[in-house]
Amino acid sequence: MGCDALERCKIAGYPNDTYAIQNDFHRALVNVTIPLPGDDSSQKYDMCNTYSYPAPVNYSDLAASDKDLASKATCKQWVHDKTEFEETFATQHGLLCSDSLKTSHSQMLFYVGVLAGDLGFGMLSDYIGRKKTFAITSVVLVASSVSAAFAPEFYSFLMLEFIVGASIHGLFMVCCVHGLELVGPSKRIWAGIVIHIFFAIGLVYLAGVGYLLRHWKWIQLAVAIPCSFYMLYWWFIPESPRWLISQGRYDEAEEILQRIAKVNKVETSERFVDEKTLDAPEGGQLWHLFTSKVLFFRTMILFFNWIVVSMVYYGVTMHAGKLSDSFFFGFFLMALVEFPAGAATIALLDRWGRQKLQCACMLTAGIACLCTIFPVLFGGDDLMPLTLTLSMIGKFGAAAAFGVIYVFSLELYPTIVRNGGMGASSCVARFGGMAAPYVAQSGQLVGGNFGLALPLVIFGGASVAAGLLALLLPETLERKLPETIEDAKNFGKLEKSPSKLTLGLNASTTSFTSLENFTKL
Repeated sequence: MGCDALERCKIAGYPNDTYAIQNDFHRALVNVTIPLPGDDSSQKYDMCNTYSYPAPVNYSDLAASDKDLASKATCKQWVHDKTEFEETFATQHGLLCSDSLKTSHSQMLFYVGVLAGDLGFGMLSDYIGRKKTFAITSVVLVASSVSAAFAPEFYSFLMLEFIVGASIHGLFMVCCVHGLELVGPSKRIWAGIVIHIFFAIGLVYLAGVGYLLRHWKWIQLAVAIPCSFYMLYWWFIPESPRWLISQGRYDEAEEILQRIAKVNKVETSERFVDEKTLDAPEGGQLWHLFTSKVLFFRTMILFFNWIVVSMVYYGVTMHAGKLSDSFFFGFFLMALVEFPAGAATIALLDRWGRQKLQCACMLTAGIACLCTIFPVLFGGDDLMPLTLTLSMIGKFGAAAAFGVIYVFSLELYPTIVRNGGMGASSCVARFGGMAAPYVAQSGQLVGGNFGLALPLVIFGGASVAAGLLALLLPETLERKLPETIEDAKNFGKLEKSPSKLTLGLNASTTSFTSLENFTKL
């Protein structure tokens, strides 16, 4: 809705008032009508009060000493610095001073929408399929995000933000699950990690359009309208064969696999799916992940990793504006870190495995945060380059861990509850994102040097703990994906699959001999 812009009260009776000083008379007028900010060092002027003089008053005759005769009065109109933004939603609708918490309410409700979308659309996808849920979330996203640009007042904007949050993350989760379920084990890394590279491209795009447009409405439209392209996917993407088989719709799954084989120029006279050798599909609900000790502890470890990686990722990103005098350059710099993080994940995921790489990424982020304590406590401006370097390393580790935990979770959850499990995981991650600003402010309650270091200790310590706990999860590299709850319970106890190219459907080996050639592509 906005950023930490500079504002002050508008001078009453001065129709062309601007935040920027226009001339010497305007400077003198500001000095006698606008109080200083007091302890608020982030503002040049008191943004909530103005000096009120006994009527009648001639501003041109006032001197600085006359301020002793004035009293402070709250204002209802403001002018703001337009160096960074021409207009934000907050400045346009006067969400400042006593109404400033409304911007926080909007951000909070957006994340509540993300929670609802992760869980609701995740479970919907397990019921009606990946393709239909993709189409529904695409339409809802375009309609709500475009409408948000024309919201006439705060409360309609608030509701639209909730819908945008629900649809945008519901769509993202479906993409992650659908992409992984369409490929074999040897291609999971591309389906699971490359999507995060496009996420980084989106951040760079956002920094670019923000820098060029500078007005919240045009920025909103610039990021909303391109999403209409997703609605065309209905005619290009197939339903997930894994989901179809989990629903007992074998002929439809076979038709899709045959079509994929034809495009990939794989010839076979055998069926890829033989229902005679398949076990009867087993229904599954999200709560089944908590029905055994093994699944309960695995799910809790995954949830904890999701919470911590989100908290560290957003906690470090919150400092983007402090990395540079330009808000947009700082945001752009943080977006760039995502590219080497994604490249490193792609390069190492099939070499180190999911378990070790998740641990390494979380330890990197945690140790970098902990090391930042020293330049913060004992350094000054001369150590700022070191502080920035450590912050970038922390963001690198958190961004890489985000990619790994997506793939790791996708492969550990069984097919019948995979989308619901991913939705629940992403859902709990939002608590980490919402906790990040409160953790960052916790040092203010303690005060002193320890107060400055406390948030870094929390970020770093939690990240190290999550990385070590990841070592308790079973490795999924080159393993068949679990299809049922029983498969998930036994996952990690069985020998590694003899073929890294097996699609991983729950069938006998003889039913899928032709799939080895099919998944070599």
